[in-house]
Amino acid sequence: FQALKLCPGATVVKPSRHKYSEAAKLVREKMEALTPMVQPVSIDEAYLDLTGTESIHKAPPAASLARLAAEIERDLQITVSIGLSSNKFLAKTASELDKPRGFAVISPEEAEAMLAPRPVGFLHGVGPKFAERLSRDGYDTVGDLQQAELKALIGRYGETGMWLKQVAHGIDRRPVRTDEERKSVSAETTFRADLSDAAALEDQLWRLCVKTADRAKASGVVGSVVTLKLKTSDFRPLTRRVSLSEPTQIAQAIFRAARPLLEKEADGRRRYRLIGIGISELEDYRADSIDLLDPLVEKRAKAERASDAARAKFGSDAVITGRAARSAQKDGK
Repeated sequence: FQALKLCPGATVVKPSRHKYSEAAKLVREKMEALTPMVQPVSIDEAYLDLTGTESIHKAPPAASLARLAAEIERDLQITVSIGLSSNKFLAKTASELDKPRGFAVISPEEAEAMLAPRPVGFLHGVGPKFAERLSRDGYDTVGDLQQAELKALIGRYGETGMWLKQVAHGIDRRPVRTDEERKSVSAETTFRADLSDAAALEDQLWRLCVKTADRAKASGVVGSVVTLKLKTSDFRPLTRRVSLSEPTQIAQAIFRAARPLLEKEADGRRRYRLIGIGISELEDYRADSIDLLDPLVEKRAKAERASDAARAKFGSDAVITGRAARSAQKDGK
């Protein structure tokens, strides 16, 4: 629409999702011939772990990737851009350095020096609005983040401050995960007695949202689809899902998305023997500029991180919400 506004006489060619999917499938097959460790990020982007492939292909990773790019262009008439480095963040950064039809390499030894003079917005995961906030706070370049005290960054930005400090130094410990490892994160429970009361079902839902959030945080992932699972007293399964505007790993956000789904099914007449909640369409956790700019979202996330830390140190019941406490009382705990 923006293009037509600027150029009303432009010829618009509608995209073909089917063709894109077919091409992505063929590219995926070529990548998996190089290594089984392929993590798709989107229809046109993926991470590959080439550890141990040198002896198989009789070539170093750079040569194998160059050959892969040539094969894709020859067989599919598609050009690719490749970034090669020691971790996912640096590989992504390298891929952005030489587009289109490029190939860039960042060695771990040169990462800090290469990143230091760049503006903070250069970091993958730092959007324009978050970059503006960082600049207002005195962090204009990646080098400024490298020099900053970790305590100060965490104090200002919470968990994202830790992430900023790490990526500013080129550190990223996230592994490459295959599809089979990353389909969803979920939790469910079967009731000792069937439930029909909406409030009681909500209490159980909240508990499971906390468990799901804990598991997502432990795995370092966020999800953009929330799925509610129910099983009736006569063993009939029900599944309802909703897509989020932004991926999350925060229990409150998962609960807010799932609650309306439950309200439609918990009419007081139907009895349920099982409830479950999960997130899917997973991606690796990274700084979320929208969350950081929303004071309420940031406040909830900070409160949840504090609760997480307390529960990790003192046990799962160290910090509970009023909802969880009410649920525990009903269970006689």
